[in-house]
Amino acid sequence: MSRILRAALVAAGLMTAGLPARAQGVAFQLGRLFDDGGWTSYGVSWARPVAGPIALVVGGTMFRNDGLSSARLWGGNADVSLFRGGRPGAYAVGGVAAGMGVGGAEHWWRSWSAGMGYELLPLRFLSLGIEGRYREFGPRARGGMELSVRIGTNLGGGGARAPLPGAPLAKGVVDSEPTRATRLATASEYPVAASSLTRSDAARLLDGVIATADSMIGVRYRFGGAGEDGRGFDCSGLIQYAYARHGIQLPRTSGEQAGRGRAVSRSLDELEPGDLLTFSTSGRGVTHVGLYIGNGRFIHSASTGVQTSRLSADDPYGKWWYTRWVGVRRIVEGAA
Repeated sequence: MSRILRAALVAAGLMTAGLPARAQGVAFQLGRLFDDGGWTSYGVSWARPVAGPIALVVGGTMFRNDGLSSARLWGGNADVSLFRGGRPGAYAVGGVAAGMGVGGAEHWWRSWSAGMGYELLPLRFLSLGIEGRYREFGPRARGGMELSVRIGTNLGGGGARAPLPGAPLAKGVVDSEPTRATRLATASEYPVAASSLTRSDAARLLDGVIATADSMIGVRYRFGGAGEDGRGFDCSGLIQYAYARHGIQLPRTSGEQAGRGRAVSRSLDELEPGDLLTFSTSGRGVTHVGLYIGNGRFIHSASTGVQTSRLSADDPYGKWWYTRWVGVRRIVEGAA
């Protein structure tokens, strides 16, 4: 069992397809292990989504034996969770831990554990959870059920404004003189639709926006990142940056961006390159945005960095995004 869990941890760490930063943050955990007279467990951990509904959790832990007050087990742990973070509900979790003991406990120890939990999100930045696991220790073959409660933070959104036209460019972006389309599009700070553009001007402008976003493929994800000094983007920072390089200023957060432009029917057949796609990973409003580039694909900054993903009701990974896709906003459109 422990070999399987270790393999799962390695596989999760190597996956490159990421999620929005929906479940990052520090968590504190308090538990009770019903084994060998009873142990109280304390833990602190950091969670980060790695692929699809999978998240990696690493941290430190301490077990105190309730019958032998001086016995302590200190160590580190690594867990893989499935469907935990960014949404209320049940999730699965399993992991490994190891460390050293003092006060009459074994000098060196290791354990594996697996179980289920339930998470609540009373506030956007706060998570509460309860877990039940079976935990087995070695080298002494002993184990039992562990119940614990957890309080944590959910980090995502926010951050500084993206650089405006004329500000230093991120690596890989080539500056150019404003085109006629750019000058017309900046008539309003937050244009609802650049209706004064011809269709060809609008197409050229949006081609430039997409090219700018595409040139950022591979740039790492950074919470609150807006591309300053090449230090990375969060989802809304990338969208703001790509449009700003072509003269269109958008608000900073995904929720604010979801109110700009014109609403378009949520249908793959209605999408046009340059449309802003909005997603909800929590069921409580827009939490992620992407830039549609055509053929069912979009560019976005997720947990593993700027990447392209697919919207599909059939493809396994594309379906994950498709079921969380909640809207479309057309920021630029030209007159016929």
